[in-house]
Amino acid sequence: MPNSLKDTTTLHNGVKMPWMGLGVFKVEEGEEVVESVKAALKNGYISIDTAAIYGNEEGVGKAIKESGIPREDLFITTKLWNSEQGYEKTLKAFETSMKKLGLDYLDLYLIHWPGKDKYKDTWKAFEKLYKDGKIRAIGVSNFQVHHLEDLMSEAEVKPMVNQVEFHPHLTQKELLSFCKEQGIALEAWSPLKQGQLLDEPLLKEIAEKYNKSVAQVILRWDLQHGVITIPKSTKEHRIIENADVFDFELSQEEVEKIDRLNQDSRAGSHPDTLTKGFE
Repeated sequence: MPNSLKDTTTLHNGVKMPWMGLGVFKVEEGEEVVESVKAALKNGYISIDTAAIYGNEEGVGKAIKESGIPREDLFITTKLWNSEQGYEKTLKAFETSMKKLGLDYLDLYLIHWPGKDKYKDTWKAFEKLYKDGKIRAIGVSNFQVHHLEDLMSEAEVKPMVNQVEFHPHLTQKELLSFCKEQGIALEAWSPLKQGQLLDEPLLKEIAEKYNKSVAQVILRWDLQHGVITIPKSTKEHRIIENADVFDFELSQEEVEKIDRLNQDSRAGSHPDTLTKGFE
């Protein structure tokens, strides 16, 4: 189990990715995102996760630069938006993201949503960028088992990561075990279900036992499932609190009780029905 924010899991191509990072979904471009990222970096985070559609890549890049932390000590992820899928468009969109971030290479690039019929062409562009050394690892986001099987039937490079909605109300058992079998790291976005889990009685009870917050219990549960996690916060005290999950361990029984909270319910869209950006 990881013992600190610097601890990493090794992706199937040998690249080391931190178990925990800061997500910046819905964090406003400009001062808010710059301060949020700087607070995380100052307090030991080394992994930052953004996306083209978040509209805050420039702020993330500015914070990285101003932090003074050597580039090679950080792990930066961004994602390709739906409207940019397809081979040529992907290559252009990647360059745009890199200019905004002000980086000369990326640690992880993800296809944000599968959509229906372009992700294989998109993946070919990802493979090219990967082979050209512009990205250290490539992956997908919001892919179900059937999307992964379809993609891998023609891919030369297997995705290293699949970032999906994952929390105690959406335990994704089948997807998690499929990804483990395939050596694809599963990563949780919205691990706290956008705050909707913070009043869950079982989680409150467990949190009290360990003198932790409900958020910390959920993030610890992620890690004990071998799932990478990227909680989002804009408040420094919360960013610090979210990372304080390395000094306690849930029992197997507690992990299983939390698993039983599953309702297959989502805070975000279902990957099979999302059309936003693809129209």
